[in-house]
Amino acid sequence: MRGGADPYRDAAPIVMGNRYYQGPVSDHFDGTRFLNPAGEPETDRSFGDLLRWRRSAPDHRWPSSVDVVPVVPDARVDGLRVTMVGHATLLIQLAGLNILTDPVWSDRASPVAFAGPRRVTGPGVVLEALPPIDVILLSHNHYDHLDMAALRALHARHDPLIVTPLGNDVIIHGRIPDARVEVGDWGDAVAIAPGATAHIVPALHWSSRGPRDRRMALWGGFVVEAAGKLVYFAGDTGYGTGNVFRAIGARFDAIDLAILPIGAYDPRWFMAAQHCDPDEAVRIFEDVGAKAAVGMHWGTFKLTDEPRDDPERRLAAALSARGIDPGRFMALHPAEVVDFR
Repeated sequence: MRGGADPYRDAAPIVMGNRYYQGPVSDHFDGTRFLNPAGEPETDRSFGDLLRWRRSAPDHRWPSSVDVVPVVPDARVDGLRVTMVGHATLLIQLAGLNILTDPVWSDRASPVAFAGPRRVTGPGVVLEALPPIDVILLSHNHYDHLDMAALRALHARHDPLIVTPLGNDVIIHGRIPDARVEVGDWGDAVAIAPGATAHIVPALHWSSRGPRDRRMALWGGFVVEAAGKLVYFAGDTGYGTGNVFRAIGARFDAIDLAILPIGAYDPRWFMAAQHCDPDEAVRIFEDVGAKAAVGMHWGTFKLTDEPRDDPERRLAAALSARGIDPGRFMALHPAEVVDFR
């Protein structure tokens, strides 16, 4: 599944039910499959669309590897600190809590070890150097976000609480039966520690682990609330109408930090509904009213067509065009560590 594209839409068999989730029909669940909010662009793509993309893809080659010197995080942090591991995997240290987002340590973002997108940057923190992990925020089930090998290793070492949208618990428990998993729908809140809450919020995306389970598990983002701070992790998302992000901004006043995707966006005709580009990431930053932001989901796995350094370059240009201090929205590289007041 390169770049979140679904080549199986036209070939998907008729299914009688959802293998991961059974629940009432809602405005974003039709009884079998989950949907993006009404009025937002359709994410499904056909096999013909995939072939059209591949035939026209430019030859923007990435380096085979980029040097990374891993860091060793402190055991606990009283304030707010973010360490980039790579792609959408970040260590958020907030008020003594250690939170990981979408942990991926495998060499490939793929269901198999011998094929699929290979990482060009090593992890900014090796698994063995992680501090005690209290919580994992898992946004959706694509292989560049749900790495079962990493989850098994983290479970064995730390037994963290995993918070994830509806249906993903069945996938996790299929390989880790005793994992501690809390699931929720968009709008739900999960207590992750005394005085700390993870709110599950919408994202414009889709889900699949294979050809027969498209959109059978929900996707989303999170707003973590602890010690008077609000941290928004968007997961994977397109921009669409922007209504989703304006609603998040209206619900959560004065978000302290937004962690936003800035990569895997070309070609736009194929990707726009599911992955925002850096210009749209800046619009999300403004829509949610964040004080600061960091860019993720770029530079580790070559999922789409843009050159590796394009997201960072375009982010700088978008900030400049809007007169925004570039220090307020940084594209993080693996092993970079940033503290926020």
